[in-house]
Amino acid sequence: MKIVILGAGRVGTSLAESLVSEHNDITVVDLDEPRLRELQDRFDLRTVVGSGSHPSVMKDAGIEDADMMIAVTQSDEINLVACKIAAQLFNVPTRIARVRATEFLLNEQILGPEGFCADLCICPEQILTDYIAKLIEFPEALQVLEFAHGKLTMVAVRAFQGGPLVGHQLQDLRAHMPTVDARVAAIFRGDRPIVPEGNTVIEPGDEVFCLAATHDIRHVMRELRRMDKPVRRVMIAGGGNIGLRLARALERDYSVKIIEYNKRRCDLLNSRLDRALVLQGDVTDEGLLEAENVAEMDIFIAVTNDDENNIMASLLAKRMGARRVVTLINRRAYVDLLQADRIDIAISPAQATIGTLLAHVRRGDVTQVHSLRRGAAEALEAVVHGDSKSCRLVGRRIEQIELPAGATIGAVVRGEQVIMAHHDTVVQPEDHVIVFVTDKKTLPTVEKLFQVGIGFF
Repeated sequence: MKIVILGAGRVGTSLAESLVSEHNDITVVDLDEPRLRELQDRFDLRTVVGSGSHPSVMKDAGIEDADMMIAVTQSDEINLVACKIAAQLFNVPTRIARVRATEFLLNEQILGPEGFCADLCICPEQILTDYIAKLIEFPEALQVLEFAHGKLTMVAVRAFQGGPLVGHQLQDLRAHMPTVDARVAAIFRGDRPIVPEGNTVIEPGDEVFCLAATHDIRHVMRELRRMDKPVRRVMIAGGGNIGLRLARALERDYSVKIIEYNKRRCDLLNSRLDRALVLQGDVTDEGLLEAENVAEMDIFIAVTNDDENNIMASLLAKRMGARRVVTLINRRAYVDLLQADRIDIAISPAQATIGTLLAHVRRGDVTQVHSLRRGAAEALEAVVHGDSKSCRLVGRRIEQIELPAGATIGAVVRGEQVIMAHHDTVVQPEDHVIVFVTDKKTLPTVEKLFQVGIGFF
């Protein structure tokens, strides 16, 4: 697929890295020449220096025969204008824009065919807000992902010494939970993926990805780790776009405090929040954290625009007694260093956002893509179409499907029914199939399984 990406920021760079590894033809456009040069040194892609909303620059990037344009610059206006130009001048089939302003997002006339012709608009701040809100709902989890409109949930948890299933084989799961059908989709031991089989033994410290119907997921989690007390008190460090969205989403159900350094921003926060307590100060000020009883916080969330401030504030909060800390970190190297050490959960904004974009890039009818373990693995939901003659999945048992190494089918959602995938499960047309992929190089092979032969049409 030929894809033009406008913007070489964190989201654009992460997207380019992911798509290049899947053998797509990628061109990245940005005004920052040194950044583009660095991208070209790291990846096999083309770069063009210039403004993404200029037709001449878009033409230099090969927009005329592109299959897709993804505009993820820092400017909503540039992204939207680029979509309009891509549609009207170059007839690009698919146009995606990153949009932050609520004024744009809530107005379909502005974004639709009569407006800027954006097929999809993504708001990274809202995606991150929803992501963090799920972690607060399931405080024991490292990651919480939903499929099939919320019918199925996947959680990642770290197994602890003394958990009912820890030290036992996976085939004992059914004996522990005779009334619950669940599936361990993958296990990571350190950085090494382990394909889960019946005789696989879960060890303390393993990162375990479990699939179950949403109403059963807490029961499954209890088998692997000690359940935490529900979250009641939340402290948010940073009152930027993400901090404000998060405070608004949480203040009705939790006791929320938000710390922001800028006085004018504090005034804005006060005007937009109903119940949350707004505090002016430095998030790394030990005296302020102590005065505001950080030791009593169930969860401390650092979401400033500065990685170092987020890390230091989180380390301080943890040392001072906060039960759980969640830290937003843009630099990927920092995320890998800090996760599961003194910081409970380190979130990469680009990796949390990228799944929404990837769902529209994948071949076949892919409805959901979730990036796992900071992009090392992926879980996708795809809809099966066709019949046994036109699709290699329809009418076949799971054991008959030729999946590449490192790929497993975890579950099938059929209408309202959630079915955990077993060797004799038969795939039917219109099933939503959840696939877990630990080696992203095999994704093209997985996607082909869901493509319908031309004879079907």
